[in-house]
Amino acid sequence: MVVKTIFEKLGLHPVQVELGEVTLQENDISDIKEQLKQELQSFGFDLLDNKKTKTIEKIKNRIVDLVQNKNSNLQITLSDYLVQELHQDYSALSNLFSQVEGITIEKYYIIQKIEKVKELLVYDELSLSEIAFQLNYSSVGYLSNQFKKVTGLTPSHFKRMQTIKRKSLEEL
Repeated sequence: MVVKTIFEKLGLHPVQVELGEVTLQENDISDIKEQLKQELQSFGFDLLDNKKTKTIEKIKNRIVDLVQNKNSNLQITLSDYLVQELHQDYSALSNLFSQVEGITIEKYYIIQKIEKVKELLVYDELSLSEIAFQLNYSSVGYLSNQFKKVTGLTPSHFKRMQTIKRKSLEEL
């Protein structure tokens, strides 16, 4: 809503506003591009007009969406998913991502999955087995090993740390 409002305030007509992407009726916005960039930055957004940067953002957005919303339903590999979503050769996407971000697409995907695991552990509504299933891990052991590689902690240790940080209402 914020992004749409900024565009409309500047006299632009967004046809579609999605995560990381705006489609406009106008073809040329060069005369107000700098003003648009400043307005977006004042709200913590950025204007991406470089093709490489746009592609990187699309990759990140698809991975975040996958982890947050679709991971347990994914029946194909990450590379096939990105090719299907972005209609580009995976090796080109992978090389570009690695050059710009300094990590591989797979590493970024793992980091996003581990962040989701942390979130689910803090909520304390699912068992580790349920979390592993939801995030499409082959086993709880594999999830635990990957979690430890990324965070340096086991999932149970991480969960205990979160419990210690929280105080009951009586302690406040």
